[in-house]
Amino acid sequence: MTIWLDGALRDESEARVSVFDHGMTVGDGIFETLKAVHGVPFALTRHLERLTTSAHALGLPEPDLDEVRRAVDAVLAANPMPLGRLRITYTGGVAPLGSDRGESAATLVVAIGAATEHPTSTAVITVPWTRNERGALAGVKSTSYAENVVALGAARRAGASEALFANTVGQLCEGTGSNVFLVLGGELHTPPLTSGCLAGVTRALVVEWSGAKETDLPLAALDEADEIFLTSTLRDVQGVHRVGPADGGRDLGEPGKVTREALRTFTERAAATPDPR
Repeated sequence: MTIWLDGALRDESEARVSVFDHGMTVGDGIFETLKAVHGVPFALTRHLERLTTSAHALGLPEPDLDEVRRAVDAVLAANPMPLGRLRITYTGGVAPLGSDRGESAATLVVAIGAATEHPTSTAVITVPWTRNERGALAGVKSTSYAENVVALGAARRAGASEALFANTVGQLCEGTGSNVFLVLGGELHTPPLTSGCLAGVTRALVVEWSGAKETDLPLAALDEADEIFLTSTLRDVQGVHRVGPADGGRDLGEPGKVTREALRTFTERAAATPDPR
């Protein structure tokens, strides 16, 4: 693979980030993951807007979006593939060991890896750990992802592909890398951003295109929902056929009418508008 690192394309065997980079030593960085279909990134403008928002939240220098776009174009051209996971990583750069930032410029990496289509439905578990809806990183696409690694590991051991968190007041929040939607009484709902969930790009588009309501929901709403689905950059809209604790849960069956309609609408609109504003 060919990677963009700090202003130039480099072969992955030659791409090197300092061991003192603040993104590595303390997780002082942000990132975006985009789906790229035959070299065309989906919703790039929205992802770059969120990258900037995350940079502001962490106090990182504002990213040069023109450079990021050049990097994305160069990486996609150098690595043709039918379906790719494109990742933009932006960190605090070289810094002293510790939490203080140094004087070095930020580090920008753009890389891509091959991806595969997700199945139409999946199993998810709930986990005992919580999202802090009032924390400094709430809603930030930060490289500090160790909590997600632990939760996703628990999901994999339980035969699931995702883990769902509540927040500190017991409201349904999000998955490790997805947003969650519930059908309750025939209406489509998703937790609001005040729950501490990430402002998912796919989430926002589904809210706009399918008319979902942003609603504070207790974690127990998962037990009452007629349908549940996940959204993310690579999942698009994915039904949930099993949900609950790792040692239990309930079956929901195949994706229902609302889920199928949300997927149909998203697929058609995304194909017609690769960079929806």
